[in-house]
Amino acid sequence: MHQDVIELRKFYYSRALGRVVQKVLRDRLTQSWPPDQSAGMTVAGYGFAAPLLRPYRGRARRVISLMPGPQGVMAWPPGLPNCSVLCEETAWPLDTGSVDRLVLLHALESGDNPQALLAEASRVLGPGGRMLVMATNRAGLWARSDATPFGFGRSYTAGQLEALARSAGFVTEATGAALYIPPSDRRFWLRSAQMWERTGLRISQMLVAGVTLAEFSKQVQAPIGKTRRVSVPSPLDVLEGIARPKPATGRGKHVREGKGQLSRDG
Repeated sequence: MHQDVIELRKFYYSRALGRVVQKVLRDRLTQSWPPDQSAGMTVAGYGFAAPLLRPYRGRARRVISLMPGPQGVMAWPPGLPNCSVLCEETAWPLDTGSVDRLVLLHALESGDNPQALLAEASRVLGPGGRMLVMATNRAGLWARSDATPFGFGRSYTAGQLEALARSAGFVTEATGAALYIPPSDRRFWLRSAQMWERTGLRISQMLVAGVTLAEFSKQVQAPIGKTRRVSVPSPLDVLEGIARPKPATGRGKHVREGKGQLSRDG
């Protein structure tokens, strides 16, 4: 079940809790992929990843926000040339191998076919491309509350994300977690969110986060099987069909007869 883009926009841009979540997740993204290292890259987001992509504007070669049709689309960034596009879940309007960095947020939880979605992600990623998935943690408090976008659709453990991505040909590079505060609008939790994030990173075994993070790279397998002979044509093949030169039979006979006559005369 997809959430409406209007509700997602309200949460991330109008609600205090949503702005805190936006900052926490954006900080984790930029720690993994520093914006100052994105020059010449194409950075894309699918689902509702637009709130996380702003640091790459003006630094990356291209920034694109893909939003699924059942969710709806909004113009982004506001007041600037639009970089968002409405698309089918498994047919993105991007060339094969054209993306260097891809982030998924509110994507796998609500997609009709997560495996097909990851196959499309693999298609658009180029050699050496990276994908960062941010999905609701099945064991976290955020998955149990429908007061935020993380309480809708499927939730995942880190192991489930890895298995799903592996079946689509991805290799796991790193895993982590974020959102250690409860899904509450109370000022205490909002003001202490950064402190809880730092604490959670140190003692993650004791605190359960709301979001599971997993970074993957695209795996390109070498061809396997029986070796095939490659036939390289010879340059002399261009002469094929041209008859070999033959001696002029009449002239040769005359010369031979002349030689015989001289020998008899002598």
